[in-house]
Amino acid sequence: MITTILQLFWSFLQIGFTSFGGLSMIPLINSEMLGHGWMTATEVSDIVAIAEMTPGPLGLNCATFAGIRVAGIPGALAANFGMLMPTFTICAAAAVFFERFRDSAVLGHIMTTVRPVCIGLIWGVILSLCLENYTVGGAVSFRSILAGVLGLYLLIFRKWSVPKVICAAAVFGILFCPGQ
Repeated sequence: MITTILQLFWSFLQIGFTSFGGLSMIPLINSEMLGHGWMTATEVSDIVAIAEMTPGPLGLNCATFAGIRVAGIPGALAANFGMLMPTFTICAAAAVFFERFRDSAVLGHIMTTVRPVCIGLIWGVILSLCLENYTVGGAVSFRSILAGVLGLYLLIFRKWSVPKVICAAAVFGILFCPGQ
C-alpha cells in the first residue's frame, strides 16, 4: 500500500512538472495509469470525463479520482500533493527570489514595468468579456448591462455571496432575457 501511494505521488509529480495543465495532462495520466496497471483505458476515459464535469482544475480532479480508485483517500492525497508540488516549488522559488532581491534596483525597474502591464492585461480581458457579454448580434444589450449592474450591486452593497448572485442572475436571465 505504501509503495502504491509513493508511486501515485511520483506519477502525478511527473505529470505536474511535464505538462501545462488542462488537456495536455490526459495522455500523461493515461500513460501512467495504464503503465502501472492501475486502470484500463476505459476506466481512465471515465475518470477524465468525470473530472471534466466536476468543478475545479482537470489535473487535480483526475489526480483525486485516480488516487481514490487506486489507493483510497491516502492515494488521492498523495496524487494531489504530487500534482501540486510543481506549483508549490515554483511559488516558493519566486518568493525566495523576490525576498532576496526586494531592494534591487533592477527588480524595481522590472516591477515598475510589469505591474502596469498586468493591469493593462486585466483591463483587456474585462473589455473583451464586456464586448462578448453585453452585446447581442452586434447591438448593445441593455438587459445584460442591467443584469451586470444588478449583480455588482448585490455583491458590493448587499454583501450577497457569489453563488447567490449567480443563482439570481440565472433567474433574471430566465425571466427577462428569454431568446437571447
